[in-house]
Amino acid sequence: MSLTPDELAARVARDIPAGAYVNLGIGQPTKVADHLPADLGVVLHTENGMLGMGPAATGDDVDPDLTNAGKVPVTELPGAAYFHHADSFAMMRGGHLDVCVLGAFQVSQHGDLANWHTGAPDAIPAVGGAMDLAIGAKQVFVMMTLFTKSGEPKLVPSCGYPLTAVACVSRVYTDHGVFAVGRDGVTVLETFGTTVGELSARLDVELTVLTR
Repeated sequence: MSLTPDELAARVARDIPAGAYVNLGIGQPTKVADHLPADLGVVLHTENGMLGMGPAATGDDVDPDLTNAGKVPVTELPGAAYFHHADSFAMMRGGHLDVCVLGAFQVSQHGDLANWHTGAPDAIPAVGGAMDLAIGAKQVFVMMTLFTKSGEPKLVPSCGYPLTAVACVSRVYTDHGVFAVGRDGVTVLETFGTTVGELSARLDVELTVLTR
C-alpha cells in the first residue's frame, strides 16, 4: 500500500538530523512536526517569526495568536522565541536553516522545483517564502504525491510549470517512494506498495536503484 499523508510525514521526520534547524512548508509538510521526537532537539522555524515551534495545537491549547505560516494553530516549546518578519527571512536567506520541507507541483530529475504556480489562467500564484527557503536552506526536501489526481507524474525530466528555484531539491518523499535527485538524476531509495519496475513504467525519468 502507498503511504497516507501522516505515514509520509513520519517517514520524512525519520530523516531530520538531531539538533537541526528546520522550516516546514505550508500544507502537508506541517504534519512532520507531529512526528519529531522531543529528545531529537530539532528546532522548528516558521517564516512568520518564530523559533521553537511545537506540534499542532488542539483543544484548550489553541491560541489564535500562535500559528504557523499556514495559519494553523501550533504549540510552543520551552525556549521559543519570536521576532520580526524581516529577521525571519534573513535567517532563511542567510543559510541558517539546515533543512526545509516543501510541497511541490513538480520536481525535475535534477532537483528543479516548481511549487508556486501551475501556469493555468485561473490559478492563483502563491510563492510566499518558498523561493527564499529553496535557495537558503542547506537541504531541501520535497513532500508530495508522486502522481496528480489524473495520474500524471509530478517527478519529471523537466518542469513544465514556472520554476521556484533551480537544482535546489536533494530528496523527494512521496506516497509511492523516496527518491534522491540531483546532477546524476533520480535514485530510488525506498518504495511503498510498488516496485521499481512498476514506477519505471509510469515515470518518464530513468531510475537508478541505490546499491548497498
